[in-house]
Amino acid sequence: MSVCAPDAVLSVSGIGKTYAQPVLTGIDLTLMRGEVLALTGENGAGKSTLSKIIGGLVTPTTGQMRFQGQDYRPGSRAQAEALGIRMVMQELNLLPTLSVAENLFLDNLPSKGGWISRKQLRKAAIEAMAHVGLDAIDPDTLVGELGIGHQQMVEIARNLIGDCHVLILDEPTAMLTAREVEMLFEQITRLQARGVSIIYISHRLEELARVAQRIAVLRDGNLVCVEPMANYNSEQLVTLMVGRELGEHIDMGARKIGAPMLTVKGLSRADKVRGVSFEVRAGEIFGISGLIGAGRTELLRLIFGADIADSGTVALGAPAQVINVRSPVDAVGHGIALITEDRKGEGLLLTQSIGANIALGNMPGISCAGVVDNDGENALAQRQIDAMRIRSSGPAQLVSELSGGNQQKVVIGRWLERDCSVLLFDEPTRGIDVGAKFDIYNLLGELTRQGKALVVVSSDLRELMLICDRIGVLSAGRLIDTFDRDSWTQDELLAAAFAGYQKRDAQLVEAAPRDLP
Repeated sequence: MSVCAPDAVLSVSGIGKTYAQPVLTGIDLTLMRGEVLALTGENGAGKSTLSKIIGGLVTPTTGQMRFQGQDYRPGSRAQAEALGIRMVMQELNLLPTLSVAENLFLDNLPSKGGWISRKQLRKAAIEAMAHVGLDAIDPDTLVGELGIGHQQMVEIARNLIGDCHVLILDEPTAMLTAREVEMLFEQITRLQARGVSIIYISHRLEELARVAQRIAVLRDGNLVCVEPMANYNSEQLVTLMVGRELGEHIDMGARKIGAPMLTVKGLSRADKVRGVSFEVRAGEIFGISGLIGAGRTELLRLIFGADIADSGTVALGAPAQVINVRSPVDAVGHGIALITEDRKGEGLLLTQSIGANIALGNMPGISCAGVVDNDGENALAQRQIDAMRIRSSGPAQLVSELSGGNQQKVVIGRWLERDCSVLLFDEPTRGIDVGAKFDIYNLLGELTRQGKALVVVSSDLRELMLICDRIGVLSAGRLIDTFDRDSWTQDELLAAAFAGYQKRDAQLVEAAPRDLP
């Protein structure tokens, strides 16, 4: 059992949690005042469960906690937040039908005479948003109108308001680009200077090395390491996390890149996507890079028919045959699949089993006259559980009980059961640990060897450079340039990502009315 050090703000002793099976066992950990403690491990290792116990969302099965020298047993997230323990989760805690400002101050709306003071609310929201680089967003904007990346920044801003002693950040940069990450790191430095302690959960080991003083590694629910961050390099940490060594490079295997399979011409929708044209060949991985808000997700939604384009065409095959895609049903019928970035909101039925979720897109193969063959459903699910290495108790386990990375594997597994020739991956490794990432990279390689055409959107530029044959860069809704593997550099890709905004800003300045002399 750990002993609370004099400068410790929080300590946990013998913490364990059991659901159908143990997910945490005998965790002893101390968080010092003003430090950043990195918490990492594979998906399903217990990171989110431990953080939810500290944040008041989950009650431990065994063990005890102390906060600022007193027994700490939060009965809810609200109780933990009232004491100054805040948590930014992967699952956003925002109301999409309310404005950014209203979400930021939902529990403490400024009022006068029983009415909300909109002027005061707007002023406070602008100040809170500036801390995380959201200056360009109108605080009256509905949260539901923002992309996932901007929503995450709103969630971070919300948790920095008021008295905060411990801040838990669960994969905070998974959907952020370099600029937003830098803003977050600057805020972390300021919080440390104020004495705020931070638990930083991430699979991005280069980030942990930059921000953390100590690192705690979980594997299979057990704490296998609590050491100064400087004692370990990335390779050693990966070995601790996954129990095996992984290389820094990936061999996508021998494959043949053939004729164009997907051809997009002049695709546009409002000011989100502007005249985008590109083609993807059989056996090729075409990456799409760009800043948050550049139009990456919107582009994939147009191709998939989730949104309707104002103009432009989508064609398949060689020679290209234009197809009419007015809905996702049309897209699937033409052999196009979309693995969405928002797995919880758009990709999964959280209250259903793994088997039901994988079967969802494959009903004709496991049903007859509208009746589902349970044995067929279980066999289908078990095939993907084995192939995708989904950590679970079996096909009957509820998807809501899985870690984020294993939930993502369920989404991917569903589409692998269909014979789709074009697969659109939107942030396929978001929230997935380094070991599972390489599993997915190998899977992408296998799909290209089968002659599939893959489009991959990712906020991780190095990931795209690792796996892609070509990378197209979107900026302010336009495809600025396309780079071949042998010709790109990271600096060139980043410069292209900013180019569209610089051109747009210059045009706005040129078009602005000038004062007469």
